[in-house]
Amino acid sequence: MHSGSVAAAPKPPLVVHVIYALGTGGLENGLVNIINRCPPERYRHTIICLTRSEEFAGRIRMPGVEVIELHKKPGHDLRMYWRLWRTLRRLRPAIVHTRNLAALETQALGLLLTGCKRVHGEHGRDVSDLDGSNSKYKLLRRALSPLIHRFIAVSRDLADWLVTAVGIPDDKVVQIYNGVAHDRFSPRNMKNGDSCRASGTAEIAVSGMPEGFWGGTECRVVGTVGRLAAVKDQRTLLLAFAEVLRSSPQQRNSLRCILVGDGPERSALENLIAELGIEGSVWMAGDRDDIPELLACLDVFVLPSLGEGISNTVLEAMASGLPVVATRVGGNPELVEDGVTGLLVPVGDVTALANALLTLVEDPTQCEQMAHAAVRRVRRDFDWERTVSSYLQVYDDLLGCRRPPESMDRT
Repeated sequence: MHSGSVAAAPKPPLVVHVIYALGTGGLENGLVNIINRCPPERYRHTIICLTRSEEFAGRIRMPGVEVIELHKKPGHDLRMYWRLWRTLRRLRPAIVHTRNLAALETQALGLLLTGCKRVHGEHGRDVSDLDGSNSKYKLLRRALSPLIHRFIAVSRDLADWLVTAVGIPDDKVVQIYNGVAHDRFSPRNMKNGDSCRASGTAEIAVSGMPEGFWGGTECRVVGTVGRLAAVKDQRTLLLAFAEVLRSSPQQRNSLRCILVGDGPERSALENLIAELGIEGSVWMAGDRDDIPELLACLDVFVLPSLGEGISNTVLEAMASGLPVVATRVGGNPELVEDGVTGLLVPVGDVTALANALLTLVEDPTQCEQMAHAAVRRVRRDFDWERTVSSYLQVYDDLLGCRRPPESMDRT
């Protein structure tokens, strides 16, 4: 080294995030938000997809993030574990952070990496075990618990379940809520007491909306955003919507429903819409990049899911100034305060959901009050910068980093 030369600064620690696939979903949305908002001088990031990466990877704005696909075959693919081990050995991460059951067992490979810390995130129970009662899955989590330094749960419901039902030591479990991008999701017209769509009087045109969808009348619009999959249960929403139109025929000309998203249930849902005879009142918008504009079309947001961890779409709807009707499962009651920011209904109960929808679409004043309460709640308690700070604090604690409190806030 020449006299006076300065040694290169050490690279920030590397966090390797192991997930099943990088597609559209709440888990993936949270991961991308955390990476994009992490100060680059704090941590580097690599994403390993056990299966594949999709177009959603294009939302990663942080430079230098490697996305690796292992193309796992269905079932036990031993070759995938060999590829994963070789990849981890090359990367030499400081932290391996897996998410959800599909990636959990890969944590065993982390034992072979000297000094590597292991974190596992629970973002929602497995689709085949929505109540978390599967003894095999609980045993797997408990058996791997000694290898994992921290479990991160996105809701109190999941954190309590990990401790009480699974048997994870309490001091290993950290609960961190997801955030919401307030710069992207905010009430469009909530000024001087106005509601998001001025009590249904504003007809908002967005790309792809069917001609004449608004019907030329003062419309009220309910809708949901999410993958068209059985666990999201859009079927119950359509049945409830049709029941409202049957029980209150006057709503047929003024009530509309929008389903945003795509997935394996699309064809079945389209057939159901035809069977119910509500084609002219329902718009299946497909996968979209303009979610804020579509939320601005709604008066009531609906989440009819059979199971949830913490729903990003509920947070985005609340931030957009919408009352929410949601099923009373998982973390939903932690977001939606029944009678204050929305209404909670039992899972799969068509009549209860129909009654909740009718209650809100017939009472714009109550919608407006709930909308304002939702905005206040989400602005107070849910912010991505706070979420990222909490994740980085977990990483710092595991690596023994000591930082002044002000360095936790990104300027």
